[in-house]
Amino acid sequence: MEKTLVLIKPEAIERALVGEIISRLERVGLNIERIKMLRPEREMIERHYPDDEVWIRNVGNKTIDTYQKYHLDLKKDLGSTEALEIGQIIRGWLIEHLTAQPVIALVLSGNHAVELTRKIVGSTIPLFAQLGTIRGDYSGDSPDCSTPARRVLYNLVHASESPEEAQREISLWFGLIKRREK
Repeated sequence: MEKTLVLIKPEAIERALVGEIISRLERVGLNIERIKMLRPEREMIERHYPDDEVWIRNVGNKTIDTYQKYHLDLKKDLGSTEALEIGQIIRGWLIEHLTAQPVIALVLSGNHAVELTRKIVGSTIPLFAQLGTIRGDYSGDSPDCSTPARRVLYNLVHASESPEEAQREISLWFGLIKRREK
């Protein structure tokens, strides 16, 4: 039995997908232990997406890979081809996006909750997500659309990547930092 964190992002709330997302998670046997809607402070999101070079470079590399796959001009769209610099830009967009409007935070528990949740949610890049997953069924966004528009990738939800990350994120969202609750 594990616990994991899921954030239902503003674009999912705006599109009235909250019930569908929660229903899909519950249908596979995951249990909601905690749930709340809040508009996070900038400090919280900065801790959620830490200023960690490995994580930031990984985000940049994912964007570079997508741009190369589609033969697009990253230098033109972002002014750089360096993974770390691109990752910093995207981290900034994520912070702005998740502090601009309310999000819904959930703690889920169940057998292999982290892995099962990630499977149901689908690939981080919705265009690459399998049909039948939340992202595959409800978003077709990709970096080649979002990056030129200078915005985050609309992938509807965040799901912890590992049990260790889940523990850190649950502590952050449900216990350590003051936040504005809605």
